[in-house]
Amino acid sequence: MSGKHQIAAGFLPLLDSALLAAAHEQGFAEAEGIELRLVRENSWASIRDRLAVGHFDAAHMLAPMPIACNLGLTPLATEMIAPMALGLGGNAVTVSVALWSAMRDNGALDDLDPLRNGKALGSVISARKRGGGRLLRFGVVHPHSGHNYELRYWLAACGVDPEREIEIVILPPPLMPDALIAGRIDGYCVGEPWNTAAVSKGAGRIVTVKAAIWRSSPEKVLGVAKAWADRNPEALTALLRALYRAAEWCGSSENLGDLARILASTHYIDCPQEWLMPALIGAVEVGPSQVVAVPDFFVPHAKAATFPWTSHALWFYSQMVRWEQVDANIANEGIARNTYRPDLYRAALRDVDVALPGANAKVEGALNEPTPVGSSGPSLTLGPDGFFDGAVFDPDQVSAYLSGQRKR
Repeated sequence: MSGKHQIAAGFLPLLDSALLAAAHEQGFAEAEGIELRLVRENSWASIRDRLAVGHFDAAHMLAPMPIACNLGLTPLATEMIAPMALGLGGNAVTVSVALWSAMRDNGALDDLDPLRNGKALGSVISARKRGGGRLLRFGVVHPHSGHNYELRYWLAACGVDPEREIEIVILPPPLMPDALIAGRIDGYCVGEPWNTAAVSKGAGRIVTVKAAIWRSSPEKVLGVAKAWADRNPEALTALLRALYRAAEWCGSSENLGDLARILASTHYIDCPQEWLMPALIGAVEVGPSQVVAVPDFFVPHAKAATFPWTSHALWFYSQMVRWEQVDANIANEGIARNTYRPDLYRAALRDVDVALPGANAKVEGALNEPTPVGSSGPSLTLGPDGFFDGAVFDPDQVSAYLSGQRKR
């Protein structure tokens, strides 16, 4: 039976496409009257462009990408909104076995500590510079990606200039393990399972994770063309409800085996199921037979994981300014803030018994431990959150934050 709403959505073969996959496979979309057609793509540029020209109504999208589109940083730019996040965490930094050996000689350990391992990488980079060696090359998935900004943030906070002391190149996520094996790159930042894939093939070591660099931070969002959302408010509401129910399902430990089976299938990621389980259960295999517990590696539902915080949008904007992708001004700050749409999220879920945060923004780095916060509906616990170097981001003080970032 055809649904009341026909929605086409694009996605990339990544663990954090889980909510879309579960909404389709577990019947949450159908229950909301949606006939959901999911289309797998191979690059974020294709996702962006197909959404812009109307091939997709919505998409699994890099969290900074709708902001970049609205700031005019992309070709075929169309106004986009992000009415929902698709979870917290989910990516990691992987390096070649040879680079890991050099990092270990300079103090790196298998504990995923971003400061220690970042300093060790910095020592390797300094030694190569003194010896006249080539720059290390790291892959990220897109210039306007959390991967790019978090990799740069991590390196800069550890004393490495990511503009001058390494080379950063763009690659689609599924190609990164093979690029590492071929020696075309020395490391990369990507979502799962493409870090575990390199470890499984004996080609890489995971050295740190997003959940350690910026705790409780967004990775992907639901990207929607604003014109489509304006024309189809009922369909958008139905989709947000379906994805929220999917997030609840994905967040239940009893469903993780089924979720891994769904995502491993040929329609979605097309990979061995065992590549997906480490991230889902929070036991990351950093190297052969070496497992580190990261319980918040990927969070699909807890901690308001699907809420589109405007403070997240503004931090991404701050990094676009920091790395000279866009000018700092009140107009651009407003565009970034207004791209994320907690008002639409609240409207879609207000009649459902869910925990809704009492505010649309929060100070990133204010919570050092799990903390009950004000909410409507059921109780809500947030945190811990924040950055590994102890920095705090106040969304009401963006200019001051930018001044501090420029000094780093």
